[in-house]
Amino acid sequence: MLPRFDYGDAVRVIRNIRNDGTFPGATIGELLIRRGSIGFVRHIGTFLQEQIIYSVHFLNADDRVVGCRETELISADEPWVASQFECRDKVKARFALAVAGKVAIAAGSPGEIIRVMRDAPDGVLYHVRFSGRVLQVPEDVLEVAGPGSV
Repeated sequence: MLPRFDYGDAVRVIRNIRNDGTFPGATIGELLIRRGSIGFVRHIGTFLQEQIIYSVHFLNADDRVVGCRETELISADEPWVASQFECRDKVKARFALAVAGKVAIAAGSPGEIIRVMRDAPDGVLYHVRFSGRVLQVPEDVLEVAGPGSV
């Protein structure tokens, strides 16, 4: 298990980082770092000898140092396309969604983002799980789901 990044590397976090109970002075679930933020690797360690964890210093986010998994980071030099939603976000369909001319998902149906595709030619696309069915949909057909959805 070799680290992808090295000390001092500029990295971008690709999903919102929330307090899982390990960040002192913040409540559990509180947003610590917003996706797209750039920080610098300060330390490299492991969690349970299974995952590489980077201590990343985010200068523009209250000067915070936050632990990030390697899967949450890309190089700051890599292309980044901002998206409204990220993996595991709860959403709902703004419109009825049809497959082969038949309504498959009713308007307002709750779903969960399971994949974000930022490199699509017409903009960001998502794989969304709606009641066990996965559809690929563009960003403009989704909206934030309210509390208690999905």
